[in-house]
Amino acid sequence: MKRSVLTRYRVMAYVTAVMLLVLCTCMVFKYGFDTGDDVTFMVSQAHGLLFMIYLVFAFDLGHKARWPFGKLLWVLVSGTIPFAAFVVERRISAEVQPLLEDEEQSEPVGA
Repeated sequence: MKRSVLTRYRVMAYVTAVMLLVLCTCMVFKYGFDTGDDVTFMVSQAHGLLFMIYLVFAFDLGHKARWPFGKLLWVLVSGTIPFAAFVVERRISAEVQPLLEDEEQSEPVGA
């Protein structure tokens, strides 16, 4: 597995988590203060698109790291729970980092 697989996942995990928090804030303004309908619509559309990209990258990482289905499902669902993506990203990065280092050490020189 290449390091870029983890990097793509990490970037999209942060982007998705931040966009989810922005979306939650917009929803509070929309339904709590009856304002910001247009902004909420744009943010929800952007979050939906970015979440789909996150799903692809998370699935790719899980497939290459050979995670069991339950773990992969938890990582995929964490993008829908505010703040969960931050926590899960930290744990996944800490878990996958040693795998990357082991693979880099086992590669032949010049490969």
